[in-house]
Amino acid sequence: MSETTPTQPAAELAKVEPDTAAPHAVPKAANGNPIGKLISGMSLTQLTLAVLVVVFVWQWVDAHYQLNQVQQEVARRLAEVEGSSKANQTLVTQNQELVRELGGKLSLLESKFAETQSQRAALEALYQEMSSSRDQTTLAEVEQMVLIAGQQLQLSANVKAALIALQHAESRLQQLSRPSFGEMKNRINRDIERLRALPNIDAPGINQQLDKLILAADTMQLAQDARLQAVPSITTQVPQDDDAWKRFWRELWQELRGLVRIENTEQAEMPLLSPTQTFFLRENLKLRLISARLALLSHDEASFQRELSSAQAWINRYFDNKSKDAAQALASLQKLTTANITLNVPDISGSLEAVRSYRATHERGAR
Repeated sequence: MSETTPTQPAAELAKVEPDTAAPHAVPKAANGNPIGKLISGMSLTQLTLAVLVVVFVWQWVDAHYQLNQVQQEVARRLAEVEGSSKANQTLVTQNQELVRELGGKLSLLESKFAETQSQRAALEALYQEMSSSRDQTTLAEVEQMVLIAGQQLQLSANVKAALIALQHAESRLQQLSRPSFGEMKNRINRDIERLRALPNIDAPGINQQLDKLILAADTMQLAQDARLQAVPSITTQVPQDDDAWKRFWRELWQELRGLVRIENTEQAEMPLLSPTQTFFLRENLKLRLISARLALLSHDEASFQRELSSAQAWINRYFDNKSKDAAQALASLQKLTTANITLNVPDISGSLEAVRSYRATHERGAR
């Protein structure tokens, strides 16, 4: 309807004003074409108006077409926007669900993290307690080892046992690798070097010789037994052809010879010992040798020499020093008297005091 409306005024205008257009009428076409007849019948104004109307209609149609295109594009864009909005809404919904899920996981992780932190704090406290307890135990062991080493040196001068105890204490400190234990380790190491620098005494060899002498005390022959065996028995062979008178004088002479004995009175003779006295003599000799062994272990050279001299004197006085066992015993005793068993035992009380001081400080710090 809108397309026919502009043509009606032009037709009516053509009917109303036929005369005005006459002077300017277009000549008819010679060929008799209806359009040509129509154009020839229109005036210039009508023709202009018709052109204007055609141009307007064309513009309107074009604008309407373009408007339809814009509307379609807008509708398409709106549809796309609406679809995108729905997709965005779906994404938003999914994101919200994901955020809620992540929030739950985050809360769980936070609770796990808090639990882990509490467990870590408990483990650190337990580790500190165990470390402190381990340090205290180690210090107690080290103190005990150093104390044993000092006792071995003071009571028996046992350098080997003291050295073993100090080395064990040093290895226990080395296992912990605490920088604060450096001073104690240095003190203990210095004492170990001092003990290693002491002269080596063949205590096992000397002790073995003393054991042999103790065993020989039961088998050595006494001097009184040797004298009794040395007294010859006076026996004379009586001729078979002697008469009674000759036998009488011969027996009388033997009796007179038995009544007289010539001896050196300047040599003191020991009285005969009973079996009980002999037993105690041998046991006392063993006690002398055992005392010499104790003096060896304690490195008491004065007592060692005194006991060896007493054993030598007893063997020379009561035993047959010409017998093989006694001669070997005297030779062994003479060799032992030349042995040097003296040791200048170092004082390791400084290491003990250092360990006790550090242990007391560590216990106060732990409290």
